[in-house]
Amino acid sequence: MIKIESATLEGAYKDAASTLDCSVTQLKIEVVQYPSSGFLGLFKKSAIIVAIKEADSESSAKEEKTTEAYKSEKLSDEKQKTQEAKKAKSQKQKKEEKKSNKAEVKKETIKEETHKHTILNDTIMPQSFVSTQDEEDEEDDDITSYLADYDDEFDNPDSEDLKSTAEIAKIVQEDINKLFSFICFDIDNIEVSVYDENTLLIEFKGEDAALLIGKEGYRYKALSYMIFNWINTKYQLQLRLEIAEFLKNQEESVSRYLSGVKESVDRDGRAQTKVLDGVLVQIALRELREIYPDKYVAIRSTRDGLKYIIINDYHSN
Repeated sequence: MIKIESATLEGAYKDAASTLDCSVTQLKIEVVQYPSSGFLGLFKKSAIIVAIKEADSESSAKEEKTTEAYKSEKLSDEKQKTQEAKKAKSQKQKKEEKKSNKAEVKKETIKEETHKHTILNDTIMPQSFVSTQDEEDEEDDDITSYLADYDDEFDNPDSEDLKSTAEIAKIVQEDINKLFSFICFDIDNIEVSVYDENTLLIEFKGEDAALLIGKEGYRYKALSYMIFNWINTKYQLQLRLEIAEFLKNQEESVSRYLSGVKESVDRDGRAQTKVLDGVLVQIALRELREIYPDKYVAIRSTRDGLKYIIINDYHSN
């Protein structure tokens, strides 16, 4: 497996093929970073890929197929696709009919019930648009599975003292470095330290550390979920994961954005954030609850499952 960096994806493919002494069609490629021309010459990004040569047996087997066998296979595939398309269309029609019936029933139910609304930022929103307090509590529990460092204080009567936590940090550091010694990315020795008596701080640094974050932070979320479940299950500790200052930058970005939200709260007594994704919603939730301990600060979900935060007086819920 090799890592290639070039100005364009095409150039990266060619360099990979040249390095592995094969054609591009024989490569199995994962795009780590797409190229970007930036803006006015700034923030320009090059293409980065990770490539590996596929087994020669697979390519030779493909070449041995006769023309007639290929045509037969192609016809069979087209026939199968046609059948699948018809089946999918039929299922879609059934779902639409079922959805339409549910919508009619729901409309009638709404007419019979007393209309209740929640007022947020001078905008009247149906109560069905946001989750209930119980649902919000359940959502908080779900998010803790990979964003534990933003939970409320961990209360465990059997918690280890600071000295024991420090000893655990050394064990975790040794184990996690063994685990990540097999990856192809160039990263420094992973540092594990005590963040507080119930939390370990794990830091990834190095030339390729930023590649572990992934597009829109998807690799960061996966690593955070995996590592948290390990140390929480084995040592009953929480996790604060920092990769190439990703968490620090996210916290700073959220703080800048929340300055406008605070102005709305100070002026109107209530506000709501924009839709926030992943780690951002927990960072914002923690900061807002610290600023407004006497207000109702909670996560809400849209019908599409997107999350945002409301700040309100308790009597207004």
